[in-house]
Amino acid sequence: MGCLALNASFEPLTIIPARRAIRLVLDQKAEILEMDPGRAFRSPRTELPFPTVIRLVRFVHVPRRFRRQVTNTFLFARDEYTCQYCGRHRGKLKGRQFLTRDHILPLSRGGDNSWQNLVASCSPCNNRKGDRLPAEAGMRVLTEPREPNYVRLVWTVRRVTPQQARYIKMFYGGEVLTTLQAGLRDLEV
Repeated sequence: MGCLALNASFEPLTIIPARRAIRLVLDQKAEILEMDPGRAFRSPRTELPFPTVIRLVRFVHVPRRFRRQVTNTFLFARDEYTCQYCGRHRGKLKGRQFLTRDHILPLSRGGDNSWQNLVASCSPCNNRKGDRLPAEAGMRVLTEPREPNYVRLVWTVRRVTPQQARYIKMFYGGEVLTTLQAGLRDLEV
């Protein structure tokens, strides 16, 4: 289980290993806000609580337009694990069918690996479309692909504990948390 690291402003930053969190606390760069009462770090002379949420003592500037590289994990999360041609969720795919990455404008025709040119596609739809534009294959993209919100992108693919979820909800609101929890349920399907 990781530890949620908050900025000094209580903005959720990332999930870090608990050992890294303890190092930040020992170096007085962070304080423990929540801990797991059943676990601890022990040394011959000291026992430290196992942190689940820490807050940095000093504010760390995070650029708002932090661009993420397109990976299948993030692409599928952005498209809510749904084929953008037929609308089937990955949980409804049968047998040897699976989600794939599809280039709307194929690479062979000058397409690129940008957020705006990639969609999640089930393998039958991707094979049907082949090396053509969606219109040439008699298909259409269900939602216009665009670069996702950084917060949603990062937190959709991470697992958070109920304690950690409280801090995400406090900073970003209940709507973001509900969306993220739906994304986590989709990951488990």
